[in-house]
Amino acid sequence: MPFFMPVINTGLDIALYIIKANRDKIMAISFEKALGISQYTVGVRSKRAEILASNIINADTPHYKAKDIDFAKAMESAKSHQSSGGIAKTHDKHFDIDASSSLGDSQKFRVPNQPDTGDGNTVDVQVERNLYAENTLKYQTSLEFLGGKFKGLNLAIKGA
Repeated sequence: MPFFMPVINTGLDIALYIIKANRDKIMAISFEKALGISQYTVGVRSKRAEILASNIINADTPHYKAKDIDFAKAMESAKSHQSSGGIAKTHDKHFDIDASSSLGDSQKFRVPNQPDTGDGNTVDVQVERNLYAENTLKYQTSLEFLGGKFKGLNLAIKGA
């Protein structure tokens, strides 16, 4: 029987051909196990950056109260939102991309470390800038770590 190679036009065709040809060799990859907690840190740090930026922007707004995130609670909320389902999924292998936006009760008002200036605003711009810079470094580190995990998965898939 002659070997027939179908004409392959798209990446999807290639993937389907490889899957059909190697059906007995395919292993499922659990991103939950492969990525661990790293998949949640990026979303939580991103949300914290938004809150800190909002604090800086509202530094001159009367009666504005500085906010922040309890990182440990936010991580637990993101992980539980991921495992509880969140939005409806059509397949149990689908990702919940909205998991990091649900922070639960982890967002709190910050206790001011300066006396009231008379306008009721609790934002200390220097503190907010420092926290924003620290959060940015940790966010970048989380991205690089997650990128390394994906490079490792890619290497494992390619078998190189």
